[in-house]
Amino acid sequence: MTTRFEIREFRPEDLDTVALINRACLPENYSPSFFLEHYYENPKIFLVAEAEGKVVGYNMCRIEFGVSNVRTAFAKKGHVISVAVMPEYRGLGIGKALMERGLAGVKEGGAAEIYLEVRVSNTIAVGLYKKLGFKINRVSDAYYRDGENAYVMVKDFSI
Repeated sequence: MTTRFEIREFRPEDLDTVALINRACLPENYSPSFFLEHYYENPKIFLVAEAEGKVVGYNMCRIEFGVSNVRTAFAKKGHVISVAVMPEYRGLGIGKALMERGLAGVKEGGAAEIYLEVRVSNTIAVGLYKKLGFKINRVSDAYYRDGENAYVMVKDFSI
């Protein structure tokens, strides 16, 4: 399959489709208000992928202030909250493109670093994140509702 796709900013009319993708792809599901809250707070870094005239993936990021994951200080940092691509559209570079555009937006927003949590069993995602420059920072025990651990992975934009 050589489907062409486009990455663009989320729009409120995408909400139902994004929520459907979230439910179809991930065990961690969010309410419509959660998605809209992040859209209104960070509209430039809540992205969707469109292919064949429909939304087939998303990347929801935010910028926050807190203790740095890479230095001993407070930092302005990005957080990849949730990213998903419908199974039939995986392997086409959509997830990578969503992540690259999200990383660029977070960096443009002035963040010094970006982090995410990923299931330790999700080797495909961990591999992609490593290719994008993320490093495993630590393991968060029983992070997920089902008890699975998460890697906290971090990319330092100053490197």
